[in-house]
Amino acid sequence: MDRRIYEHPLRTFRRGAPLTVEFDGERYRAFAGEPAAVALFASGVDVLSRSIKYHRPRALFCLSGHCGACLVRIDGMPNERACRTPCSDGQVLKGQNAFPASEFDLLSAVDWLYPRGLDHHTMMTGSRTVNAVMQKVVRQLSGLGHLPTPAGGPGALPEVTGRDVDVVIIGAGPAGLAAARAAAATGARTLCLDEQDRAGGSLLADPRHGEADADARALRATDAGAELVSHATALAWCPEDDGGLLAVATPGGLWRVTARRYVYATGGYETNALFENNDRPGVFAARAVGRLVVRWGVRPGARVAVVGAGAYPDALAVELAACGIPLLRVGRDGSERVVAAHGSPVLTALDIDSPRGRRREPCDAVAVWELPSPASEAPRQHGASVTLVEQKGGFAVDIDDDGRTTAPSVFACGDVTGYLGPDAAARAGERAGNAAAHEALGRP
Repeated sequence: MDRRIYEHPLRTFRRGAPLTVEFDGERYRAFAGEPAAVALFASGVDVLSRSIKYHRPRALFCLSGHCGACLVRIDGMPNERACRTPCSDGQVLKGQNAFPASEFDLLSAVDWLYPRGLDHHTMMTGSRTVNAVMQKVVRQLSGLGHLPTPAGGPGALPEVTGRDVDVVIIGAGPAGLAAARAAAATGARTLCLDEQDRAGGSLLADPRHGEADADARALRATDAGAELVSHATALAWCPEDDGGLLAVATPGGLWRVTARRYVYATGGYETNALFENNDRPGVFAARAVGRLVVRWGVRPGARVAVVGAGAYPDALAVELAACGIPLLRVGRDGSERVVAAHGSPVLTALDIDSPRGRRREPCDAVAVWELPSPASEAPRQHGASVTLVEQKGGFAVDIDDDGRTTAPSVFACGDVTGYLGPDAAARAGERAGNAAAHEALGRP
């Protein structure tokens, strides 16, 4: 099976050199630069691994490295995020927590035997001896993955590098790129960090923007003087070290970043809707479907249900229709909702409640649009206050009109302050970047 899109009325997909990867003993075609999860899905692999307790099937959901649904063993290393690991020729991937294979797992019988849940703490408690044996077995089955088997012994500790700038921006989505451009334009030494492989954030999943717009915004930021660094993950704010610093993991080692001002543009996490079997392969976050189609040129399914109301799911539905993919639009006006997914191990149909009653619709993919949840952990650790607001998607960072938080020297902008969408997020980023830079340089 090949789910890749080769002809599109509006886009040309840039694919790297063809190569071959192995998954659970089978060989599949891939392209250099593709994440392993994308390459396998495009080649027809629907199930990547199994859940730790009930052995329910797992596959990609968010396609941004945050949900943990695509953890597999890659070249001997366990619990690697297949959606963040680029393919290489001869790469060997294996599903985890399954016997004999991810697609057909005998231990999935646990899920069938205990449909109402399984509490191992209360099992076999009539006999102390039998319970001790059972607990030993449970401990052996606990944990995900086996110890790594890389060639050679442990390597040297990575190098630690100190970086000092005027303004550091965490996140290079629409808000972060706008903040970087605005800050650099003032003459401030500006560093913009992003954990993904390239700048753009949600722009890369949005049919209204895409790679060309993301690249153009990144170029404007670098032309203004900002330094953009990909594959750079902000680990923690460390207030006890040197008056406070940001620990950042990069491929070359740990960075200890200090700055006059800190701007968090960390965006939001994809979330799922509440319905039965919403963890089945084939149930995707809407922006994951956007990433598949807009960035990677991969069809999510033969018939796709787009669930949710708003500008983004509307744009996604238009994009899927342009690819010639049959659509099912659900909940556009809020009068319908999905109540259950069917199919084993992958999605085959949805049950939908509407004013006309319940109906079952066949589909093999569903794009679920719910408000992204603000990724506010880092600014909260840095001392910024947050407020739980349902209309903003969760715990949103509290800011003033220029993006200042309640923590000294800390700003925030974009969806981390509550979902805004790419255009409004960029405007907020420009304000925050400009204000942060002027404060860093001591200007009014």
